[in-house]
Amino acid sequence: MRDFSHVKNMIVKIGSSSLCNAEGNIDTEKILGFIEQIAKIRRQGIQIVLVSSGAIKTGVEMMHLKKKPVHLPDKQALAAIGQASLMRIYDDLFGLYHIKSAQILMNHDDFDDRKRCLNFYNTMQSLIRYDVLPIVNENDTLAVDEIKVGDNDTMASLLVPIVNADLVVLISDIDGLYDANPHTNPNAQFISEVHGITPQINAMATDTNTSMGTGGMVTKLKAAKICNAYGCDMAIVNGDTPDVLVDLMDGKDVGTLFYGDSGRNLNARQHWILYQSWAKGNIVIDQGCKRALLKHKSLLPSGIVSVSGTFTMSSVVDIIDQKGTLIAKGIVNYASEEINQIKGLKSKEIESVLSYCDYEEVIHANNMVLVKEGNHD
Repeated sequence: MRDFSHVKNMIVKIGSSSLCNAEGNIDTEKILGFIEQIAKIRRQGIQIVLVSSGAIKTGVEMMHLKKKPVHLPDKQALAAIGQASLMRIYDDLFGLYHIKSAQILMNHDDFDDRKRCLNFYNTMQSLIRYDVLPIVNENDTLAVDEIKVGDNDTMASLLVPIVNADLVVLISDIDGLYDANPHTNPNAQFISEVHGITPQINAMATDTNTSMGTGGMVTKLKAAKICNAYGCDMAIVNGDTPDVLVDLMDGKDVGTLFYGDSGRNLNARQHWILYQSWAKGNIVIDQGCKRALLKHKSLLPSGIVSVSGTFTMSSVVDIIDQKGTLIAKGIVNYASEEINQIKGLKSKEIESVLSYCDYEEVIHANNMVLVKEGNHD
């Protein structure tokens, strides 16, 4: 029997399809069912953050459209229309259980900017102290490809260090992970528990995008990798199963449970470097440098082969080997132009080239996070 007695903070993500009835319309009775379960779990002393899709879907319904539009301005307008209505539904239904809720709209650049990310952390902690339930969604009204998280499965996983989550639950229209697509393969086997995201597990992913949402099994496994690296468990459950959240927390064998890597346990800053920040460029290293980095040494200019991208000091960059394999991510002590000038040189030669030497290393080991095999794309 599964044991969730350690869970103090929990993230619940509800996908668009789980908010709708068979006709594809927003179903307040289904939403009320989830809220009733959330209220019951909260009474056990567990803090919950809700990540909810459905703004665009609600907007489509309010405007009496037959399907979601293709053009970005139309989708953004519908998100603005639908978000207010969706929050009103949540506010009214949570009110039945005397739970106050708050709306938070995020984009990836809110995570990428370290200062804004810390401000977000402080705001979330204040909401939790006020015993208010935060409801998070991507800010689809403003989001463009350059700043989008892209899906709320990933959004939920990026919130893990913000709320110190012990468990993330993705509520979807599927039972969990299968070794093949159950819709096309009647012999597909259900996977109840996963210990580590291996290439074999990745191969089981089947993209199942629908007209309602953006999240398929590919995005759910991506979210599982991020949770796994932080040492946080993640579950995928079917929202059509009655009392599925309560049953999960009671230890019943529902959904697929991905166990967090207790040996990895990235801290919040490392998690930010590896997952929440966007790399502004690449540094290519030689084999000797790669061996040193894998022993948790700092990145020195002598091991750098080339630099791509234009970035400033304190930017996050990818560190890759000469085969193109991602080895680590880190925060640079020098701008790309400076690194291009000192690449291949010994640290003692930096000053003779730049006329100054603020740092002997291009990236200090404390500002670098190694990419564990299978945990980062």
